Amino acid sequence: MKVFSNTETFNYSWEEVSAANWRKYCPWNEKSTHVIAVDTISRSVDPATGILRTERLITCRQAAPEWLKSMMGGGLDESQVFETSYVDPKTKTVTMVSTNITFSNLLNVQETVVYSPLSAHQTKFYQEAQITALAGGWQRIKNSIEDTLVKRFRENAAKGKEGFESVLAMSRHVFAEEREKEKMGLIREQAGNIRMAA
Repeated sequence: MKVFSNTETFNYSWEEVSAANWRKYCPWNEKSTHVIAVDTISRSVDPATGILRTERLITCRQAAPEWLKSMMGGGLDESQVFETSYVDPKTKTVTMVSTNITFSNLLNVQETVVYSPLSAHQTKFYQEAQITALAGGWQRIKNSIEDTLVKRFRENAAKGKEGFESVLAMSRHVFAEEREKEKMGLIREQAGNIRMAA
């Protein structure tokens, strides 16, 4: 088993990050074009804890190395991941746990991502991926597969941060516009009420 871990800081509040997280794979993120579908399977709120639990199926299209394709019989261009997320408004944490469905008999990739507040205006992102190749007793092959996937996670980490930063910036801009529209609407409404009262 190989482990990849990564920590980042986003200069946005936890509230902004936890809301924008649902838009992570939208057109605002030019770095996530490999994600071709996100299907929500279930969503529920625990009445005792207030924790929002969501299950999603994420379909990605990424080119795998040719040697890995040939070893696994091809068909590695499209893969599916099952994700379970927990949003805890009391502790202010978003925890997402995902595992691969594609080639799960040959490979197990379990990724955990946690967003938690560092301050009123900063949010910590922590990511850990545990990668285990299940290629029988072929230790060299197992090591090669695991090393390739750790390298892929490392390469994608910078892109992931950059892409999510663009989603956060656009979310902040759009919400600011909406608040301004609401404010202007209230001002117009109040002005109309004053005219009517006069």
